Amino acid sequence: MAQPPIRPIRKILIANRGEIALRVIRACRELGIATVAVYSDADRAALHVLAADEAYRLGPAPATASYLRGDLILEVAHRSGADAIHPGYGFLSENPAFAKACEQAGIIFIGPPASAMRALGSKTLARQAADRAHMPRVPGSVTGLKDIDEAHAVAAEIGFPVMLKAAAGGGGKGMREVHSPEDLAEAFTAAASEAQSSFGSSEVYLEKLILRPRHIEIQLLADAHGHCLYLGERECSVQRRHQKVIEEAPSAVVSPALRQRMGEAAVRLALSCGYINAGTVEFLVHEAGTDREAFYFLEMNTRLQVEHPVTELVTGLDLVHLQIAVAEGRPLPLTQPDIHLRGHAIECRIYAEDPANNFCPSPGRITRLLQPSGPGIREDAAIYEGYDVPIDYDPMLSKLIAFAPTREAAIARMLRALDDYVIGGIQTNLSLFRRILLDQGFRNAAIDTSYLERLLTGCPMITEERSSEVIVGLLSDTPPIPPEIAAIAAALFAAKPAAEIITREPESVWATTARHEALRA
Repeated sequence: MAQPPIRPIRKILIANRGEIALRVIRACRELGIATVAVYSDADRAALHVLAADEAYRLGPAPATASYLRGDLILEVAHRSGADAIHPGYGFLSENPAFAKACEQAGIIFIGPPASAMRALGSKTLARQAADRAHMPRVPGSVTGLKDIDEAHAVAAEIGFPVMLKAAAGGGGKGMREVHSPEDLAEAFTAAASEAQSSFGSSEVYLEKLILRPRHIEIQLLADAHGHCLYLGERECSVQRRHQKVIEEAPSAVVSPALRQRMGEAAVRLALSCGYINAGTVEFLVHEAGTDREAFYFLEMNTRLQVEHPVTELVTGLDLVHLQIAVAEGRPLPLTQPDIHLRGHAIECRIYAEDPANNFCPSPGRITRLLQPSGPGIREDAAIYEGYDVPIDYDPMLSKLIAFAPTREAAIARMLRALDDYVIGGIQTNLSLFRRILLDQGFRNAAIDTSYLERLLTGCPMITEERSSEVIVGLLSDTPPIPPEIAAIAAALFAAKPAAEIITREPESVWATTARHEALRA
C-alpha cells in the first residue's frame, strides 16, 4: 500500500473559541506553526483573539451566525493562507460535511476523515459498526425507531427500564429514561422533539438502561499508516444530567486486564472504520473490579475530548502535537508497548453557573480573579480579570487539573487548588467540587453515573444567598419563635456564611473576593 505523503503544516486556523482555542494556539507556538483565530462579536476581547498571530471576525454572537458557519471559516482560511484547520471540540468538530469541504478546498482537517466521522458520528451507525467489530454493546436497536409501535416492540424484547437517545446527538440532549410501558409514548415524543431542535434530526433509538454503571472511556490515536494506539482510560462517572463534571485518569477500579480488553476492542472499532487522528470510545462498565465485570460500547467521539489533559498528564504525551503530526501524514512515533501510565490526574470543569439555583448560567463581568498554581496544578482557561462572560455559549470558564503520584494525593492537591481559586463578580460551581472531593463515597471511588444526583438530592448545598431559605426551613416545623430571637439568628447567618455554618466548607468565594477587594483598596 502506498504511503501517504507528508504535508508539513505552516499555519493553522483554529475554528473554535475559549480555552480549547488557546490550548491549540500554545501547541502551535511550541511547534513553530503560525495561528489564525476567528471570533464572533461577543468574543472580540477574548484571549484566543489576542494570543493568535492573526484574528478575523466571523459575524454576530449566535454560533449559527459565526462558529457554525463553515463557509465563513473556509473563506478566512483562504484569506489568511492557512493550510490546516483544527476544529477543537463542539461546533464543527464532528461535522463530516465540514471535514469533506476542507478536503475539497485543499485544506488539512486536523481530525478523522469524513467517511470515518459518518460511520461513527451517528449513534445508530456506530452501533452497527460495533457489531461488525465484534464489540459488546448495550442491547437495543441499531437503527432509528420508525414510530412508537417499534419502540414498544424493542422495549418488550429487551425489557424495562430502557433509555431513548438521539441518534445524531450527545451531551444529554434527546435522552429519556423510561421505566414502564405506560411512560414510553410521552418519552418518545419528547426525546424526538428535543433531538430535532438540538441536532436537526428527530431520529432516536432505544437501548437497555443499565442501572448505576460506570462511564469509562478509552483515548485512541491512529495514523494514516494503519497504526492505532489506546492511551489508557478515563473515569467519567461523575455526571449531572448526562454531562461530565469530574474526570480522572486512570480509573481507580479498572484492572490492567480490563484496560487491555477495552483498549483492544476500541482499536478494532477504529481500524474497521479507517479512523485517523485522535478519538475516544466510550463504554459503560458494570460491576468493575468483580468477577462479573462487563463492559458495553456506548459511542465514539470523533474529536479531541474536553478531558484530554488528564490523559496527557498520566502518559506524558501531548495529544495536540500528535494530532498535528498525524494530520501531516507522519506515522505515530511510538507503539503500544511504549505507553505507560504513571500517577493520577483529576480534572474539574469550572462553569459560570449557580449550583444553588438549579445550576443556572451566570454570565457577567469577572471583577476579581486569583488562579491556582503550584506543584502538580494545570489550568486550561481563557478568562481574565475584567472579562465579560458571554451568555451566548457554553458557560465553561476553565478546566482545573491536579496531578500527583496517587489518587489520594491528587484529591488533596485539587482541594488546595480549589481553595486558592477566586472568581468574583459571577457565580461559579467551585463549591460543588469541594463538596464532591470531601465526600467519602468519592474518596472511596464508590461512584457511578447516578452518584452526583444522589449526592445533590441527599444534602442540598447551602450558600449565603440561600441563608434566608435555610432559616425558614429550620424553623418551619418548630413552635413560633419570638421576633427578637429570629432577628438574632438572621444576624448570625448574615455575619457568618451559611455554607461554613452547616457544611463546614471553606470561606465562600463572595467573602474571599470582598476581603481581597478591601485589601486592594
